[in-house]
Amino acid sequence: MTSALTSAFISAPIPAPTQENIPALRARLQREGLSHQDGVQSVLQAAQAPEAASVFTRLYAQEALAAAKLADSKPAGQTPLPLAGLPITIKDLYDVAGEATWAGSVVCQNEAPAPVDAVAVQRLRQAGAVLIGKTNMSEFAFSGVGLNPHFGTPRNPADPEVARIPGGSSSGAAVSVALGLAVAALGSDTGGSIRIPAALCGLVGFKSSQFRVPLTGAFPLAPSVDTVCAMTRSVADCALVDGVLAGQALAIENRPLKGMRLALPQAVVLEDMDPTVAKAYERALRTLAAAGAVLVELPLQELAEVAEMNTPFGLSPIEAYRIHAERLRSQADRIDARVVQRIRMGEGASPADYQSLLSRRQDWIGRMASALRGFDAVLCPTVPLVAAPMATVLASHEAFFKVNGLLLRNTALFNFMDGCSISLPCHSTGELPVGLMLSAARGQDAHLLSVATAVEQALTLGQAKAG
Repeated sequence: MTSALTSAFISAPIPAPTQENIPALRARLQREGLSHQDGVQSVLQAAQAPEAASVFTRLYAQEALAAAKLADSKPAGQTPLPLAGLPITIKDLYDVAGEATWAGSVVCQNEAPAPVDAVAVQRLRQAGAVLIGKTNMSEFAFSGVGLNPHFGTPRNPADPEVARIPGGSSSGAAVSVALGLAVAALGSDTGGSIRIPAALCGLVGFKSSQFRVPLTGAFPLAPSVDTVCAMTRSVADCALVDGVLAGQALAIENRPLKGMRLALPQAVVLEDMDPTVAKAYERALRTLAAAGAVLVELPLQELAEVAEMNTPFGLSPIEAYRIHAERLRSQADRIDARVVQRIRMGEGASPADYQSLLSRRQDWIGRMASALRGFDAVLCPTVPLVAAPMATVLASHEAFFKVNGLLLRNTALFNFMDGCSISLPCHSTGELPVGLMLSAARGQDAHLLSVATAVEQALTLGQAKAG
């Protein structure tokens, strides 16, 4: 889709995907003689347009303009902060000092205000980011679809004709970037909440290794797998924002794709692919092979064990129930019934059940590491379907849970693995967005982003030749 929402940071409507990175945007600002205040004012105006309905739960207009003014006031010769003057949105599960953190739920609106900013928010401010507002999300971050019955559901900008889901739980985050209201969006990823909406909206979403960014000040879903991370329009942008969030930039090498060994799992991740995803995935594999990547089909039957290990309770439901038990007892009727149903899956789990699952998980992680030794990354579709029409998932609980399960299936495997993972757009012009996911073991973030950079370059070149 070509968006009607443009800002002074973008000289033309944004197609999906665009490979322009933050340094290129800075160069454009300088070339066109634009101030950060001009750009932020334009973004704030665009945030009020119909296309942006339900994207934000709060706008920080005065604060954003003040931050942009500060960026403009810096001496010309001074090295700018990494994100100085650039508009960034934050998912509404991060604490901002002086206000309650809603996490997509009306039951949290009257809870105690946060005394201080979340660590991730602090680091964005320190890097000079202009925080435009808090973005809408699935209630308590517990859905890959992105629906919110309380604050509305942001419409996926990829289709001007059919209202489609944005993906979740970082729904407003993804749409804010896709519409050009931000160069990056702070979100989170517990089972795919960064990568799913990135895939469905044609963006890049990077789930870093969980340990790299503190969870302090982030509203929890499942602390064993919750990850603080962001989505942008390119791998370079993701790496820049990740360095800010982690407090240390990764050393990313510029490596050729030729000779890289990429594992193609055959178990689980290729099931139930719709035709658009299958076509884009096969085309991407041909492009990477032609660029010299070594693609190795791998049975990887270990992936099939995850569903069984998470039956009947599941790691996320067990931990979520512990967090929300009191809210369910007193206010379940005010919470999305689909979210309540998922949280209650963990209700009957005993401490022994929980410890057993954690032990089995660690054993499984070790066996996965052995199976993937010698590969640069694991490659598969991010999700097996394109963004479903909202009418489809709203038709019934059964339809919702079918789509939700498919959206989460591939991404959640790599949260369970405690790894790092990134989704890149791999669709062609005129197609609905499709994500290609690359994943690696815990702590391999720099290596994974090096691989992703090479893959992104190959896909971009391949699309240019095809066009």
